Amino acid sequence: MRNEFKLTVAQTLAPAGAHGGRPPAGRRRKRLRSRLEPLAYLSPTLAVMGVLMAVPIAMVIGFSFLSNVVMEKNPVFVGFSNYIKLFSDAVFWESAWNTLQFTVACVAFHLLLGLAFAQMLNNRLIPKLMTAVFRVIYILPWVFTAAIVVILWRVIMNPNGVANFILESLSLIQSKVEWFSDKDIALGSLTFINIWAGYPFFMISLLAGLQGISPDLYEAASIDGAGPVKRFLHITIPQLRPIIVSMAMLDFIWNVQQFALVFMITGGGPVHATETLGTYTYKLAFGKYEFSMAATSGVVLFLLSMAVAFFYVRSQKARD
Repeated sequence: MRNEFKLTVAQTLAPAGAHGGRPPAGRRRKRLRSRLEPLAYLSPTLAVMGVLMAVPIAMVIGFSFLSNVVMEKNPVFVGFSNYIKLFSDAVFWESAWNTLQFTVACVAFHLLLGLAFAQMLNNRLIPKLMTAVFRVIYILPWVFTAAIVVILWRVIMNPNGVANFILESLSLIQSKVEWFSDKDIALGSLTFINIWAGYPFFMISLLAGLQGISPDLYEAASIDGAGPVKRFLHITIPQLRPIIVSMAMLDFIWNVQQFALVFMITGGGPVHATETLGTYTYKLAFGKYEFSMAATSGVVLFLLSMAVAFFYVRSQKARD
């Protein structure tokens, strides 16, 4: 009896390596099942994403290495010839430069305006009713669809529209301004409209972040003699940094891919002054019917967005 008891205790206290370094078969099956069970629940979603995302992306990448698909019955493999041709096109580089200017300006002003309006709405000195009214007014640009935004601003910035009338009344201009036909200001006008349409998203996100900051931090800083500027720089900004970084990266990806607003307002003109990578790719496919070149341009745009998305995912992991 004593020997049986010692054997039982020895088996209980024996390390995992006592069984040859491998857990029992039943435990291995249970562990494998626990790992595969979440994938089983996700399998319908993964299948849909594979069909709707992975397959089209793979096809476009494949098209970029072929001669003109769709237009040729039997396209042949051309290697990197399409990429060489694309990078040799001056219009492509002009489109890339316009896209960079447009994106950086939009992200910067979205952040500044969103933070300014969020700070105002988070001010306790403003009555709650007025705050609610201001929230409705400030969020309206985000509610409008791209078509409504285009119609609204094409009417306002028409040569005979409201904008020129106000500026002429204030003696700020001597003749009517062609906001979308003048190549020197067309991109700036387009950027202004996109800033107006997109800042509410930043405002809402930053307002939520501001409301999550403990008032005790500001009270302690005030007691220590910190003024409004120091409280903003040393409390508000550090507390909002994760939100600011995430929003800036997402906004960069969205604006790099902006197409609808640009195409409906200027179509990339005049003389490629507002041509972006989105409109450039569209014109290659449905204007010149160079579908392989359009696929090549799309791959470049995809890689640019994925590079920013990679840093976005890393920042989210670090935040978690």
